[in-house]
Amino acid sequence: MAITEARRFVTALLATWPGTEDAELIVSELATNAVRHSASGRFGGCFTVAVQADRDRIWLGILDQGGRRTPHPLPPQADEEGGRGLALVAALAASWGVTGDDQGRIVWATLNLTPEKTAVR
Repeated sequence: MAITEARRFVTALLATWPGTEDAELIVSELATNAVRHSASGRFGGCFTVAVQADRDRIWLGILDQGGRRTPHPLPPQADEEGGRGLALVAALAASWGVTGDDQGRIVWATLNLTPEKTAVR
């Protein structure tokens, strides 16, 4: 449920912005990882969605409650259902990264908006 709400939040917030679909997908993947791979997925856990939209860039972040491993993209596995989230984020985003530690971290991504797309707004 929280992942669905994160997607709805980003879609509503960025409704008139170019790149909304990519932003929604990125937040969905980052939120899913927070629930699956951090303390945010435990009973009573939570994560926070942060968005900063500028004229030529959208910054998206998920603050989770930390985990034992640092998030990193996995190589594609033909027979695996999961494991592609960060690879997808890396493909869509201009940049992405992780700050924090096992007590809490932010996994973030940026989308660059081209001049042609920002003129539509």
